[in-house]
Order: sequence, then structure tokens, then C-alpha cells
Amino acid sequence: MGITKDAEYVLKTVKERDIRFIRLWFTDVLGFLKSFAITPAELEGALTEGMGFDGSSIDGFTRIEESDMIAKPDPSTFAIIPWRPETHGVARMFCDVYKPDGNPFEGDPRYVLKRNLKRAADMGFTMYVGPELEFFYFKDSKGTETLDEGGYFDLTPLDVATDLRRNTIFALEKMGISVEYSHHEVAPSQHEIDLRYCNALCMADNVMTYRLTVKEIAQSEGVYATFMPKPIFGENGNGMHVHQSLFKGDNNAFFDSGDERSLSKIGKSYIAGILKHARELTPILNQWVNSYKRLVPGYEAPVYICWSRRNRSALVRVPMYKPGQEKATRVELRSADPACNPYLAFSVMLAAGLEGIEKGYDLSDEASDNIYEMTEAERKSAGINTLPEDLHEAIEVAEGSELLKKALGEHVHDFFIRNKKAEWDEYKAEVSPFELRKYLSTL
Repeated sequence: MGITKDAEYVLKTVKERDIRFIRLWFTDVLGFLKSFAITPAELEGALTEGMGFDGSSIDGFTRIEESDMIAKPDPSTFAIIPWRPETHGVARMFCDVYKPDGNPFEGDPRYVLKRNLKRAADMGFTMYVGPELEFFYFKDSKGTETLDEGGYFDLTPLDVATDLRRNTIFALEKMGISVEYSHHEVAPSQHEIDLRYCNALCMADNVMTYRLTVKEIAQSEGVYATFMPKPIFGENGNGMHVHQSLFKGDNNAFFDSGDERSLSKIGKSYIAGILKHARELTPILNQWVNSYKRLVPGYEAPVYICWSRRNRSALVRVPMYKPGQEKATRVELRSADPACNPYLAFSVMLAAGLEGIEKGYDLSDEASDNIYEMTEAERKSAGINTLPEDLHEAIEVAEGSELLKKALGEHVHDFFIRNKKAEWDEYKAEVSPFELRKYLSTL
């Protein structure tokens, strides 16, 4: 296979910028970033043929007897890593994973997303996403000692976190990732940096880069950053609200100027698909035991399956920042947390929305009241169901989900269910500080 234009650019830049190491990145099924480095001497071969590695050592990949995998870098993702030295620098590229026979590996989360995006493309759609990722800065990884007592949008003078956010944005921009804005979030020492929307594959790569960058810049200043969904009891957890839209060429398929809400039939059916399958999506969007400590009423995390334009207690929101403007018309899913695998998360969101479009799902009535203040009977009367309360319930829903099996593929779906069952079994057998505090001195 010949050298593409993007590959030529990579080879030229590595030589001109004296790049000494190129890190090849890919993601395991659980969403952990994996990496190995090559030297410039190996770069052309890597770009044309890929680099072999042992897939049996990667969570969710292959068994020991069929372990050989090929990581082939995507030259369009080339970026120089800004926190490494400028001289004798280090760059990175994301990889697609292949089997030795040249076919894409079904367990590669990047391939899972590509497959779902192709389904959308076959229907004439391009998916764009813009996630809002929240995180905490703590003194270290051993506890939850905060760096500030700020609240939502607070300006905290001389606060180290302000500099951390600023330096993180500089690093992201150097890697070609556009940032819309950043601010202090609701909880003490909680922050948010929002990425400018782009196509879903680009954004999944950006999310993986973002999470590492936030942690690297924090570590450089001697503090710890975490995307753990609920690290502090009694405070808001970390969410990842995902703004999403489908475009046909330059036209927003969710927009209809003649509709009172500016929502097209396609947009309404997309939302209806997400609402119908919301319980099935939950273990992919909220994949850890700790995720369900965040999904409780009262902390801005949605647990009730409904939609609204202005109501932030709804699972799905249609933001009204710029009403009637085509480019701004989008859907915001608010349940996901930033510790999920973004490739799989965007895949299942898209799959649910496309299912709604293909089958012509009708959108339920908008929820206008504060759902948290409604009684259970009132919610039941309004047809408002709830998300799974814990990982065990979420696994039970996901195990038989035909939507997830189709979106993730059999390989990823089977591994994911097995892994989450093992996590739940480990969790339920552990004696927690709560139990010791409550029972040890009295029982």
C-alpha cells in the first residue's frame, strides 16, 4: 500500500521537528488508553503495514492462542505531545486494530464506532458531538482533599486550578483540539472544559486525549485530576453531557423552521429512540459501580427517562441557547459520565437514535415540571420510567438487549457483560466503611 498525503505530512514533520519517538495509541474495551512507542526508523513501515503486538494482554481483545494483532496508525490523528520536551520531541497517533488476515478487529472500540458511523452514513447522516466533561482536582490520588471551595462559575483568584485549566487548554490547542470554554463547576474543586463539536470519531479521539491531558497537566503541578463519577459523598458527581446532532451535508437534519420547537421529525424520532432504549444504554454510558452513586435524585444527574427544552432534571434536553438557529439545534443527553469509553458511548447513542428514525418512533410529551418534585404516582401517570439504580440492574437490562448486541457487536457485548458481572461480584463481596461504621460497634 502506498503512502498517503497525510502519511507524507507525518514523515516530513517528524524529520523537520526532530521527533524521536512516536507513540501509537489505542483503547481497550473498558476505555483505558494503551500505548507503545516506535522510533522514526520504524515509522514508514508502521504507516503502510502497521505494527504487531500481543492482543491477549489487552482487556477485551483476544485469547492467548490467537493473540497476534496489528496496530495501524491513522496519520490524520498525528499530533506532537506538548508536555514532552520540545527538542527530541514525542508525537502520537491513534491506531486502528487489525487481525493478521487484514480484517478489522471486532474488539477494537474505534472500529465499533466506525461501523455505527457507516450505518449513519448509509442513511445520509454525519454525527456531530460536543461533550461537556467534568472532573475534580485533588491534592493527591490517596484521598479527596480539595484545592478550593468554589462553586458554579466562581472566579477563584490565585487559585492553582485556574492556572491548571488554562495550561490544559493551551496543551489541547497545541494538539489541534478546539476548546469552547472552561469554568468552575458546582462542587468544590470541580471543573469543566468543553470541547468544540466535531464529527463523532474525531471527538472520541479528542476525549481520550483530553482525559490524559487533564491528568498530565495536573501531575506536572503536583496535584491529581480524576474523572471518577462520584468521588465525594454529598456533592455533585462528574457528568459528561453529550450534545449531538445529525447533518445531511451542510444541513442540520434535526432542524425544522416550521416546528414550534424547531425540531424536525428526524430529530424527534432520534430523541424518542434514545428515550426508548435509555435503560439499555446505561451500562455503556455509566459503566462502573461508582457511576450509580452519581445517578441519584438531587445532584443534577438525571435518573428519570423524559425530555424537555429547559428542564435540567430531564434525561434528554433540547438546549434553547439560540432558539430557531439551524446550526445550534441539537440534542443533549445528560446521563453519561466521563469515565465511560467514548467510542462505545457514542456508538450506542447513535444506534438508539437511528433506531428511532428507522422505525419512526413518536416522541412523548415534553416534561415541563421538575421531575424530582413529582410523586412516584405522578411520574408513573406521566409514563416516566427510571434508569437502572445500580450496575447489577443495568447489566440485567443490557444482557438481553438486541440494540446493544447490534451496536457493539457480539465480541464487545459478551466481554463487556462478563467484565461488569465480575466487577459487581467483587463489589458486593467487599466490606465497606459504611458497614463498619454502622454495624461494628452495635452488632
